[in-house]
Amino acid sequence: MGKADEGIGPYSIDLEASPNSSQDQLIVKPIKTWKGYIWDTWELPKDQRWLLFKLDAFVLTFASIGYFLKNLDLYNVNNAFLSGMEEDLQMYGNQLVTSTSIYTVGYVIGQIPSNLLLTRVTPRWVIPALEVGWGIATICTSAVKSYKALYALRFLVGLFESGFYPGIHYLLGSWYTPQEIGKRAMIFWLAGSIGQLFSGFLQAAAYTNLSGVGGLAGWRWLFIIDGIITLPLAILGFLFFPNLPQGGKKTWWTTEEEHAISVKRMQAIGRAGKQPWTKDKVRRIFLSWHTYLLPLLYVLWNNGSPQPAMGYWLKSFNKKPYPLPGTTFTVSQINQLPLTTTGIFIIMAFVWGWLSDGPCRGARWPFIYFGALLTLIFSILMRQMPLYHDIYHRKVVYWLSNIGNGAGPLILSWINEICSGDTEKRALLVAMGNDLAYVVQAVAPNFVWKTTDFPRARKGYTWSIVLQVLLGGFTYTISSTQNMLTESLSSLDSYCSASSLEG
Repeated sequence: MGKADEGIGPYSIDLEASPNSSQDQLIVKPIKTWKGYIWDTWELPKDQRWLLFKLDAFVLTFASIGYFLKNLDLYNVNNAFLSGMEEDLQMYGNQLVTSTSIYTVGYVIGQIPSNLLLTRVTPRWVIPALEVGWGIATICTSAVKSYKALYALRFLVGLFESGFYPGIHYLLGSWYTPQEIGKRAMIFWLAGSIGQLFSGFLQAAAYTNLSGVGGLAGWRWLFIIDGIITLPLAILGFLFFPNLPQGGKKTWWTTEEEHAISVKRMQAIGRAGKQPWTKDKVRRIFLSWHTYLLPLLYVLWNNGSPQPAMGYWLKSFNKKPYPLPGTTFTVSQINQLPLTTTGIFIIMAFVWGWLSDGPCRGARWPFIYFGALLTLIFSILMRQMPLYHDIYHRKVVYWLSNIGNGAGPLILSWINEICSGDTEKRALLVAMGNDLAYVVQAVAPNFVWKTTDFPRARKGYTWSIVLQVLLGGFTYTISSTQNMLTESLSSLDSYCSASSLEG
């Protein structure tokens, strides 16, 4: 292949003027220092380093805070339900589960259209507009008088939130090179995990301090606060969110030189701009193996991880007849001990993103393999270990059980890279992977992760084991097919170059 393919490893990209041409020439230099492996911008030329600093400040910061807030808005219904909403709205049946299902319907409907819209309308308008939408819908939820009104607003929240996660991944793939995107995709994704980690603490504090203020129940204040802190970020997004380099329109906080560099960076790695939708294009996408294997890889990863079971296990010690007399756990311990799992996972996942971009030269597939193997091992352990025999070691197994679950952002980064040559396909498949994952996630747990099966949950762990085996198999198929095509194109490139020299 040509220069574009030489630039997909851990390289520093220099744009220098060729002495024989008035055009800028791409010069690719391998990373040589430990600083370059720790953070990729250290070895970049000063102009690129400043460009990426601004990108990280405006794009990555906005995306991470936005995803943090999105997860607060996602989980606030459960907190509200436990804080008085059940009684106020007469939700004594399956209304909470139904509200979650309706949210998922909105989320599934909106993802693909929203991501395809990003190929035609600048993300500067689309993504902040989505945030305004779910912020307003969240605030309105504070005023609901019945669970039917709650259903309608949860649908809208899901619809507006649907385009944020896949849209940000598409945006990252439109600005960052393979040596840069893995870490940033991981940081963005982990911000959501941190939001989930802190949502209970934040909302419990709001409920305690604001219950009865202004004549409103504490659970209603939860929605008001979540919505209010979302809207200012959306307004900042309209001001600072960038256009795409491939769109041809310069973002106001970049100079003409920086805009030219951003375009050349994407050209160097073959990241194409928008193209018209034609029958031939639709046919090519429909017949491409990418369309069928790449989204399925994300579906398997998303649904193959074991459901959190440690809280159920801890709570089971307190039920009569006591499974282990003399051993019980307080409510505080039941809620806080499982948080160690999330903390260990966050650290491990960031290390994976760093290793994938740097020392592993932009390779994504080793971490999918390794993650599948680790999750397979821990799924087997949690399925087969006695529940009440070796308490300490079972705690350790629970705490370590998520260390193999960090491959998700790397899978979406891989899709961005594999589909570099077609931005519409890239947007479609990134959204399709997340969309189909939510479809399966909305259905499968009702059969394999039933609440009544915890803490044993043998059926659920069996499901995880099967999906991890399939994840490894699909990863092998995709990496083998991609390598075979790369070698074929490289041979063809060499043949054409040799023929040209002979001519």
